[in-house]
Amino acid sequence: MTAVDIAGETPAAAPSAPPTAQGPGRRRGLARRLLGSKKALSGLCLLVVFATLALLAPVLAPGDPSLINSTGSQAPSGAHWLGTTTKGQDVLALTLWGARSSMFVGFTVGLAATGIAILVGLASAYFGRLLDDALTLITNVFLLLPGLPLLVILAAFLPPGTSTVVLVLVITGWAGSARVLRAQARSIRGKDFVAAAVVTGERPLRIMFREILPNMASVVMTTLLGCVVFGITSQAALEFLGLGDSSVVSWGTNLYWASNDGALMTGTWWVFIPSGLCIALVAFALALVNYAVDEITNPRLRSVRRRPVKRRG
Repeated sequence: MTAVDIAGETPAAAPSAPPTAQGPGRRRGLARRLLGSKKALSGLCLLVVFATLALLAPVLAPGDPSLINSTGSQAPSGAHWLGTTTKGQDVLALTLWGARSSMFVGFTVGLAATGIAILVGLASAYFGRLLDDALTLITNVFLLLPGLPLLVILAAFLPPGTSTVVLVLVITGWAGSARVLRAQARSIRGKDFVAAAVVTGERPLRIMFREILPNMASVVMTTLLGCVVFGITSQAALEFLGLGDSSVVSWGTNLYWASNDGALMTGTWWVFIPSGLCIALVAFALALVNYAVDEITNPRLRSVRRRPVKRRG
């Protein structure tokens, strides 16, 4: 029976287990509980569908998706399942190829921003003092800068391209995550098993990545999912404003060209709804997984199922 069952509190209030038995067991337990969660499975299935469609885009819609091959503004039909744009481009091809760029940018930004946040949070929490003060100051400066204006300024002055979008989003997206991970790492830094590892002479990098980081698995996963959502939606927002590379096919550029061609005013809803719906569904899938992680790791969010009491006689 764990400390949660006895006292109804989080495991942080109980004595820490040895690091070698604590980290891998928690990761495996978290993975098993995620696979057993309906919310997590629904979100993961949606993500797998979109990832499969993105990978199979060259097979499902071969050729250049921007190629004009039909009459413009055709409604969805057997020839064009999602209709055509004002210029005569196939909307289904644009949506499938747009998934490749948007999901690549989203997950690249998520991994890069989370990686920077992990490094800053662990180093700040473990070494403390001057390094903690310096990293905290840098983090606070990025947090105080207004996000959207900074995104617009950086995107406007840097050369257009996918790499520029990724760079801008990573620069503006790591600070909030670093602050959360620093707070979590500082709470684990004071545990007995970390002090024992320091006394036994383990190297700082090993302590940070083998002792502290595994105990932050749930927070890191939540941070990663949030950064992926930030990457996908922010890329779409930048490209919708015309600050991306308009020659790259993505969900954001699809919305940009639909707006320029007056799709909303002309009533050609099939031009902008597919890309907007895809962005919403991917964000919804990531939010489902994120909520499932919170529900699993936070006992207060778990729904208690009461079993009916059997009456004797």
